[in-house]
Amino acid sequence: MKDIVGIRFKPVGKIYYFDTADCEVKTGDGVIVETVRGVEFGKVVLTKSINELDFDKPLKQIIRIAGKKDIEKYNENKKKEKEAQAICEEKIKKHGLEMHLVDTEYTFDGNKLLFYFTAEGRIDFRELVKDLANVFKTRIELRQIGVRDESKIVGSVGICGRDICCSKFLGEFMPVSIKMAKEQGLSLNPTKISGACGRLMCCLKYEQEAYEELLKSVPKHGALVKTPAGSGRVENVNLLKQKVYVKIENSNEQTLQEFDAKDVKIIRNAHTKGESEKIGEEILKSLED
Repeated sequence: MKDIVGIRFKPVGKIYYFDTADCEVKTGDGVIVETVRGVEFGKVVLTKSINELDFDKPLKQIIRIAGKKDIEKYNENKKKEKEAQAICEEKIKKHGLEMHLVDTEYTFDGNKLLFYFTAEGRIDFRELVKDLANVFKTRIELRQIGVRDESKIVGSVGICGRDICCSKFLGEFMPVSIKMAKEQGLSLNPTKISGACGRLMCCLKYEQEAYEELLKSVPKHGALVKTPAGSGRVENVNLLKQKVYVKIENSNEQTLQEFDAKDVKIIRNAHTKGESEKIGEEILKSLED
């Protein structure tokens, strides 16, 4: 067994695992580690013991537990980032670039300065990089990020009235699709199922597994079914209550009746999608990330 730590480099960022190198590390400690970006300062968010075979390749070891000077340097970098952000915004205006600067970050060793931005399309920022390199005298990297990443960094309030999940506790984004909204019986109005980022709300994923299980025991809307009162077509389904509402014809009279899902048998599956439904789905697909 080997002792490892989970480290975050941002408050709600992805967790990366490192070997403790026999250091006595506890949750909340600041540590110095080497990453693909260079030497970084991170915070320990979890500790555990694992079987070495659980990882495909050996984990990198932490360099040291952060000392007083390391913490001072980290805080100094944070102050410099704010100054660099303001300077970069001025340079973007000077070069007339259609881009929105979201965040600025120094690596711990100061060997690289990263600028995160959003833009509608590709941006030719070569002249901007040269300009910034002349000012900061360090390696400059500009990274274009998506709208979901922007919301995670900036933060916002969701339609639930609480801080959006990605900025509070979601370390990584989960795949979300229009199919989930449909299976959960939600309105397909884009304004009601999209979050602050303009993409589908992450919370659609939370209960999806339960809905998928419930869907196995009920017929689809439009299906031809057999019920204790005769055959008919499904008009509506209440997944949570496991109720099926069927329109039944008797003596040229149509009635809508409610049945338990277990008492309904499928004769023929629901009809295929119409052209208008397909077009509508294509429009809604743009909400997927």
